[in-house]
Amino acid sequence: MSHLGRTVFILLFMFPFLSAQEAHDHHAPEMLGKVSFPISCAPAVQEQFNRGVALLHSFAYTASQNAFQRVAELDPRCAMAHWGIAMAYFHQLWQPPIVPATVSSAQDEIRKAEEMGGGSERERQFIRALSLMYLDAATVPYRTRVLNYEKAMSDLAAKNREDDEAQVFYALALLANASPADKTHARQKQAAELLEPLNRIYPQHPGIPHYLIHAHDNAELAPRGVAAAKAYARIAPSAPHALHMPSHIFTRLGLWDDSIASNLAARESAHQQGDAGEELHAMDYLVYAYLQNGRDQEAIQIVQQLKQMPKLDFSDFKIAYAFTVMPIRCAVERAKWSEAATIVPPPGAPPHVVAIAVWARGMGLARSGHASEASAEIGRLGEIEEQLRTSGDAYWASQVQILKREVTAWSAQAESKSDEAVALMRTSADEEDAIEKLPVTPGPVLPAREQLGFLLLEQNHPSQALGEFRTALANAPGRRGALQGAARAAELSAEK
Repeated sequence: MSHLGRTVFILLFMFPFLSAQEAHDHHAPEMLGKVSFPISCAPAVQEQFNRGVALLHSFAYTASQNAFQRVAELDPRCAMAHWGIAMAYFHQLWQPPIVPATVSSAQDEIRKAEEMGGGSERERQFIRALSLMYLDAATVPYRTRVLNYEKAMSDLAAKNREDDEAQVFYALALLANASPADKTHARQKQAAELLEPLNRIYPQHPGIPHYLIHAHDNAELAPRGVAAAKAYARIAPSAPHALHMPSHIFTRLGLWDDSIASNLAARESAHQQGDAGEELHAMDYLVYAYLQNGRDQEAIQIVQQLKQMPKLDFSDFKIAYAFTVMPIRCAVERAKWSEAATIVPPPGAPPHVVAIAVWARGMGLARSGHASEASAEIGRLGEIEEQLRTSGDAYWASQVQILKREVTAWSAQAESKSDEAVALMRTSADEEDAIEKLPVTPGPVLPAREQLGFLLLEQNHPSQALGEFRTALANAPGRRGALQGAARAAELSAEK
């Protein structure tokens, strides 16, 4: 079956309400879900404005910006059109949430919206809330501004309790402020409490299931996200991100076949729409699922196809991360340590992406008989960690510190420093387990808890290793390495 034919089959499987004729018809109606966001602008622009909001809810930011720009052209006095354009610059769950180069343009748009004033108090509240994201952006930390935005959206939602868009955008603001260090998932649960009643009232709204998936994208809540995962792709199949997002829940639950189907469809859709970031994001989740499903050659084939994607912007974290991590996954998941030692980051990649490539090299050296050479990679990771801390990026600084400890642990093991190796890896595992992943990643490239299990196996402690593998599988069900490690540890424990 051809690649296109396979994708059409997947789309038909996932979206049974689509006819075969629609799947093959390039002029099939756009399906983005149903949004109603009443504004006081010219009635002729209302439908286009709703379309812009629907695209916004599926993180189709460029298309959304174009839709709002069209509204502004059709009604030059529509303040909410400029609010929409400014919102399209605010990528609340991505990294970075606001690209520095776009701040000036976003400020211009929100300033226009403020000057026009909006035709209702509700519209002015939306505009005022968003203006806090761009106010004094050069001097006020992002964290302060996004908390101010959340508070303003809370006030707006409280004053407009019957306004579904006010509630949905407030839920998204809560998710934007959810701390990776909060294992109680307080903001995620608060967002879900807002969204779940709305989901029953507005079953075709794209943002509601989308944000429910994000709210449940953690080990504690993932089982509650299955219904939203199954619904979102059917609601907005014209948005590549909507086709991909169900795989966040499928990945959490180890449903690899479902994740593969989701990301094959998302990749094809993103490619057709020229969205390189979304295409690479789907490819990364696809590689991850293929590897967990034992379909190594298909994962390798995806990596080989990266060479056919020219003119990628590696300053974009989403693109650089996916491009860098896919070959790393193929190497380390298959224990091809000499292959991992050859990894280099793409030119111009952000430091936290470079760190993952440096980690892969260090792991490859430490685990292939070149532990002394890994010291240079450990030193480089320390430099990147310090660079990130100095820049105020505490999350990624902590992640790089964990990566540095992992390489150091395996180097210690190679040098017969068994106790030191276990202590370092256990610290890494405890710290990693205490912090949630970001939405761009399926999870740690090689979970530290899983590595600890293999380290204990190497030291001939199978009973202890089995306990670590079981914990690793509770955190990330269905991971092939942990399953294989647990089986080996159980076998060796029975022999003792």
